[in-house]
Amino acid sequence: MYKETNKRSIVKGISWRVVATTTTILIVYFFFDRLDLAIAAGMIETVLKIGLYWLHERAWFKIQWGRKKIDPFNLWFTGLPLSGKTTIADKVYEELEKLHIPIERIDSKDIRELIPGIGYTREDRNRHMHRIGNLIRTLQKNSISTVASFVSPYRESRKAIREMVKNNIVVYIKADVETCKQRDYKGAYKKALSGEYQNFSGVNDVYEEPQHAEIVIDTETMSADEAAQIIIKYVKKHYVK
Repeated sequence: MYKETNKRSIVKGISWRVVATTTTILIVYFFFDRLDLAIAAGMIETVLKIGLYWLHERAWFKIQWGRKKIDPFNLWFTGLPLSGKTTIADKVYEELEKLHIPIERIDSKDIRELIPGIGYTREDRNRHMHRIGNLIRTLQKNSISTVASFVSPYRESRKAIREMVKNNIVVYIKADVETCKQRDYKGAYKKALSGEYQNFSGVNDVYEEPQHAEIVIDTETMSADEAAQIIIKYVKKHYVK
């Protein structure tokens, strides 16, 4: 959220008065053909109206009528590894930033780099999701919305997120395991199949598909740009009108 400071209001008043005073001087000079009278009228008007403008701005700043608060929301991207969550979430975040609303981007890779050694067992993942839920809840208390992308393979952890945060929008990025393998530029699936990676969703651990996702994106039939536009349209309809 942004607050209009006194300094900003004063500068806005001065810039407006330069335009308005110049207009007044020209009008007075046009009718009376006296430059001294025109300049004097312009200066007197400037001093008086800058003060009046400042008072007017501060008064309207305190009036809530006509303002609409945007309730913070959380876009929760879930899906198999390499399904396209991060790519689509990044595009959605970039578009939402253009709407000038307070918003933050949270991705599993970034969080795991900040908190190493989290682990990938069911218990570890569920505990980790509670940490993320608390982070999002804290941001929402400061009126900040979030775009979060996590595999989040278990229904109980996604349910916990829904219960912890406000206006949670689950975006299921749907792609089967074979498609994800084809997109695996990191070689993660190959390492999971060889046993090097354990508890890898879709290979040697389950991925429980969301049963109540607000948005389902089938990446096999839709491009990342098309998917992003569908999600943006949903957010605009329900939260940013």
